[in-house]
Amino acid sequence: MPDLLLELFSEEIPARMQARAAEELARLVGAVLAPLAPGAMRTFYGPRRIALAGTVGAGVAESRTTERGPRTNAPEQALAGFLRKHGASRAALREEGAFWVLDKVAPGIDAAGLIARELPGMLRRFPWPKSMRWGGSSGFTWVRPLRRILCILDGAVVVFDLRDGDDDGHGLVSGAITEGHRFLAPEPFAVRSAADWQDMLRRRWVIADAAERRAALETGLHAAAAAQGLTLLEDAGLLDEVAGLVEWPVALLGRIDAAYMDLPPEVMQVSMRVNQRYFATRDAAGAVAPWFAFAANIAARDGGAAIVAGNERVLRARFADARHFWNLDRAQPLADRGPALDRVTFHASLGSQGARVRRLVALAGMIAPAIGADAARAARAATLAKADLVTGMVGEFPELQGVMGRYYALHDREESDVADAVRDHYLPKGAADDVPRAPVGMSVALADRIDTLAAFFAIGETPTGSGDPFALRRAALGIIRIIRDNGLRLRLAPLIAAAGAWASPPPDVAEVLGFIADRLRVQLRAEGARHDVLSAVLGLGIDDDLVRLLARSEAVAALLGSRDGADLLAGYRRAANILRIEEKKDGPHDGPVDAGLLEAAEERALAAALDRSVADAARLLAAERFGPAMEELAALRGPLDAFFERVTVNDARAATRGNRLRLLARVRAAMHLAADFSKIEG
Repeated sequence: MPDLLLELFSEEIPARMQARAAEELARLVGAVLAPLAPGAMRTFYGPRRIALAGTVGAGVAESRTTERGPRTNAPEQALAGFLRKHGASRAALREEGAFWVLDKVAPGIDAAGLIARELPGMLRRFPWPKSMRWGGSSGFTWVRPLRRILCILDGAVVVFDLRDGDDDGHGLVSGAITEGHRFLAPEPFAVRSAADWQDMLRRRWVIADAAERRAALETGLHAAAAAQGLTLLEDAGLLDEVAGLVEWPVALLGRIDAAYMDLPPEVMQVSMRVNQRYFATRDAAGAVAPWFAFAANIAARDGGAAIVAGNERVLRARFADARHFWNLDRAQPLADRGPALDRVTFHASLGSQGARVRRLVALAGMIAPAIGADAARAARAATLAKADLVTGMVGEFPELQGVMGRYYALHDREESDVADAVRDHYLPKGAADDVPRAPVGMSVALADRIDTLAAFFAIGETPTGSGDPFALRRAALGIIRIIRDNGLRLRLAPLIAAAGAWASPPPDVAEVLGFIADRLRVQLRAEGARHDVLSAVLGLGIDDDLVRLLARSEAVAALLGSRDGADLLAGYRRAANILRIEEKKDGPHDGPVDAGLLEAAEERALAAALDRSVADAARLLAAERFGPAMEELAALRGPLDAFFERVTVNDARAATRGNRLRLLARVRAAMHLAADFSKIEG
């Protein structure tokens, strides 16, 4: 199969857009060249190019098809519509029996012709998140000015241009020419194949493969740090970004001025990361080291000395700004910043951050006693939790909200658990984050998320489809993780009601609980647990104590995992199916069982087992002894199997039939003490 190479060479592409653009390129090329049955496409992306290489078929052979049209006696309008649909004339029709028939011939086309025909339109509709126009009057847009199009099929150029009517498409015409490194090898050069392209780029200081470039960068940074006895602070996201900023990564190490080493480590790291794309380092003891690592885009003749000096100079200026904020913010106690929050809008329909803080104070005070926290300290932490939002440092680096609040609270001599709660109430921010572990921090973190859910549900701003602009799913998952990871026995319903009591109308507590339950299902599915068991337990009604809910679910899952439980589920399903069919005819069979009508020994044994197990299971469930309760229900397996083996439910005698159906209804009701087993899958 012929080899295809397509490269789109432009001005610098934002690093965050490169990988997705390469995926889109492969998808779109695969779609428009589908008739050529393209092979696996390998993508490349970097600061100034996205490209793909793969194989395609040699061409598309001529094809002939026959389309049957209207009857020969059909109205003229029907025939005209058929011709219009197929772009044919009446002369192309022939009669076949009682119908008009059209013989269609699709001429063959070679691969180069199909590529030249399809790629211009594909490039014109390429879906960049943001595009720009440049120079001239062309309407063609690209993420940054597109300078060259390289398109080669088996060593030969596939010629096409981007003209569209009067639009000259910036005069862009495909060719075999590309460029190397902007500074080290800027001269254009010709390419013959994908392998040739990669090799010639490498010789011109460009690593085309993104994964290879990232690996080279990572290796170089770790080596540069190790040479000074340091370790690099891992930051995969920053590594991805920097790999998208350089074509030839050269790792260098710079020194941090000792005058700034007393700044909080988080301030230093975020300032370096956000402003300069530098990597923080640690010494052998794990302490912050006075060095930073970064990537240059050239191999300088002086070994990078001038580049390092320039970056050190820039970093001193950045840290001077950070020190200004650090000193200025500490001049005003955190507690005195509360009034400023009244001037910060939380949401147009929900008031200010100040109003929200007052709600958090009340809610944290309610939660604290239930989880063993000091209510006064929880209320104090909630009072201070959002105060750092109006500090200069957080205004400059929003990533530091909470972190700076803790530093400022400690500076103001607040209790340590109060200061820690100011930082920790934002946790967990993501799936990899830990949760607050101290009771005061848990109180404020839960209050923050419960208030968020209650507030936005009260104004009808709930997630729809994949849209969740206010991160309510993340808030619900945060509640779940804090409760699960800490084993908190907490009733959520009264807290949600209290959190939304200010609203008119208040949020529907059941709706909010249902939303949290849905997120719990998602989390269990991600963990590989049986989410259908949770659905079965929730089928009896939403339990707002998540620890109890999960304990019951685990006990039901354990029951179903046993041989007795699996057989009991089969018997339950058989009973439920019989009842569903018969209740459509007769209505419910929920009345008491008449002991005098129990003729067979097996039905008497089942009735006795139900009398024994139902009472014991109900008592054990009420005591939250879910495992033993499931054992009581599992004891029904034998009597139920024997009943189905030897007893005819639909007896010819109406009274006997009704009594046996009521007995099965008791079996169903007994099982529903634990869960709605009709929701169990498989």
